[in-house]
Amino acid sequence: MGRVHDSIFLYANGPGYPFNHLYRAYDEEYIEKFYKHTEPKAGRRYSLGDITAPGGAAPSKGNPHYEFLGVERWWHFSKERMQQLYEQGRIVQTKPGAVPREKRYLDEGKGVPLGTVWDDIGPVQGVGESLGYPTQKPLKLLERVLEISSNENDVVLDAFCGCGTALVAAQKLKRQWVGIDISPTACRVMAKRLKKDSGLKEDEKLQQIGRGFVVRDLPKTEEELRKYPPFEFENWAVVALGGTKNARQVGDMGIDGRIYPISAMPERRGARTGEMDFMDEWYPIQVKQSAKVGRPDIDAFEAVMIREERMLGYFVGFEFTGDALFEIDRFRRKEGREIKALTVREILDEEMTVTK
Repeated sequence: MGRVHDSIFLYANGPGYPFNHLYRAYDEEYIEKFYKHTEPKAGRRYSLGDITAPGGAAPSKGNPHYEFLGVERWWHFSKERMQQLYEQGRIVQTKPGAVPREKRYLDEGKGVPLGTVWDDIGPVQGVGESLGYPTQKPLKLLERVLEISSNENDVVLDAFCGCGTALVAAQKLKRQWVGIDISPTACRVMAKRLKKDSGLKEDEKLQQIGRGFVVRDLPKTEEELRKYPPFEFENWAVVALGGTKNARQVGDMGIDGRIYPISAMPERRGARTGEMDFMDEWYPIQVKQSAKVGRPDIDAFEAVMIREERMLGYFVGFEFTGDALFEIDRFRRKEGREIKALTVREILDEEMTVTK
């Protein structure tokens, strides 16, 4: 059988941990079935609930036994409380001799207690949240987890926070938060998301008063980036340019990422590959971690641009040889297609300027 659920585990150090019981709204079918009655003037819907003691003729110890409105029973309420509810119009006898029942208003109900099956949360692709991050979880899922396990102003730590869904959820629910990830790419994606989705600024002073955030320990030198694993280096470069990384890490046909103009950003992603492949307006990105980008690298990228019918492309490297730059210029003059050659130093300088 297909695996159609995840399990969420809760661990606590000591007995004083928060656990908040949540309730889901009643669905329309349930309301129609169980809240059949409506008050003529107020228009409030209500159901009639049983107020006799559980256990019938042999109820649990402590339930009172008395006569009320001509009916003798073991009751759920004391006689004094029953009289109060009756005077408030909360106890109803539909006909003489019928067992009285309690009015239970729909607008006073908490809802359906949350169980272990959460079937009201869709995948990230279905709700338009997907950032292309492989382990991304729906925002609503993280909000629910935090609502259950924390209270306002608590500190939420996500030590493997990926694209930052838990941090966005914590910010939305007025929790403090700390996020950690080994991937600098994830940290940059996270920072962009906090700016866009949470309206926060990346600023040290604002962070100190709870109105901003800071990202620490990102690579600041070329030497650090030269030591990166190849795919992580590609990720860093593509994200730094504001691009979208390919879902596949192999067989990318000479394209490490794509930049989509703001005017062309879609509301959904391609179902087949995870890419926005149904769109025609995009620019290819190629990244090389070698010491210098040479003429053969540029030749190969030119072939990609011609094959994909692209008029603009981006090539990122640490340095470019004179032959590589000459070929880029020749390609522009002859084919009318432009390759923007960007060095890692230029990208780092731009990131530092934006951060400041």
